[in-house]
Amino acid sequence: MNFEVPAEHRMIRDTVREFCEAEIRPIAQEIEDEHRFPEEVFAALSDLDMMGVPIGEEYGGLGGDQLMYALVTEEIGRVSGGIGLSYAAHTSLGAKPIELFGTDAQKEAWLRPLVEGGGIGAWALTEPGSGSDASNMDTTAEFDADAGEYVLNGTKQFITNANVADSVLVKAVTDPDAGYDGISTFIVDPESDDGFEIATVWDKMGLNCSPTCEILLDDVRIPEDRLLGEEGEGWTQTMKTLDGGRISIAALSVGLAQGAYEAAKDYAGEREQFGRPIAKFDAIRDKIVHMHRQTERARLLTHRAAATYDAGEPVTRESALAKLDASEAAREVAEEAVQTLGGYGYTTDFAPQRFYRDAKLMEIGEGTSEIQHVVLGRELGL
Repeated sequence: MNFEVPAEHRMIRDTVREFCEAEIRPIAQEIEDEHRFPEEVFAALSDLDMMGVPIGEEYGGLGGDQLMYALVTEEIGRVSGGIGLSYAAHTSLGAKPIELFGTDAQKEAWLRPLVEGGGIGAWALTEPGSGSDASNMDTTAEFDADAGEYVLNGTKQFITNANVADSVLVKAVTDPDAGYDGISTFIVDPESDDGFEIATVWDKMGLNCSPTCEILLDDVRIPEDRLLGEEGEGWTQTMKTLDGGRISIAALSVGLAQGAYEAAKDYAGEREQFGRPIAKFDAIRDKIVHMHRQTERARLLTHRAAATYDAGEPVTRESALAKLDASEAAREVAEEAVQTLGGYGYTTDFAPQRFYRDAKLMEIGEGTSEIQHVVLGRELGL
């Protein structure tokens, strides 16, 4: 068992860390306060060839594995949860499914622009009434044989990147009587497809530089060649997508935890009370040691899940476990970071409050912690 990160992966990680320190950290609070999606940051990430880390080189990607992608996501999350969330949604949800399930023509037309052309991807599964039962959807896609088109109608809720996306992968029911086997996936072009509307861009507790939207689909006509895979494969695609997506959320959570831990450790080493740094007091020292332990544990579970994915082995249990543990660690570590800084931790002049607000979503998105318990129970035969 080798716990060392390979040299190539370390090189990519260090490159991204330098970029994040120079380009993202100085504006992290500003873009959050302004609720602004930082297009310039994503353009720069594209210039660094980081917008398609786990995508094959033949379509403009970096050709990296899931572990490399996890490392990049962690580094971004270490300075900005919002940028990290939009990055992960673009990569895991907007781009990767096209590589996994698309035709060569679809990959050329829709995947390449996402990974080397500066485009942003999105994925629309959740609906206003579905909650954790994501398969219970009302969005429909009826085939118009005369026109050779699908007609999409419905509403999608809490969709990351929707208002800045160049393409959105939309899940819709093509056979209402087939249950899970009646769901399909379609590539929607927000700019060109009439009837696609952004109804709401939500103000949130955190992650406000990452747009979260409600989408209305009103007789959106999609050419037949924009069906991703075959009719009825949408739910199988979703499960495979989430296996990888949950690893990216685990990695983002590790980054949030690491950023919060570092902020607390640095502050405790500098802040003096009663004539010495507060890190020298047992209560603070033990708090920081516990934060470090939680972060390292989450990182190990995340790297194991990524390595399992890269080995081509079943990864549902590992990805759910990593996502569950890392997301809870991120919230707990961030909360302790705020507590360590005391009154300063509650101000926007210091990062822990942002990590704290951002971390909560990690326990909700891509399957709540409660759903991860359901998944793990099933995997354990319970």
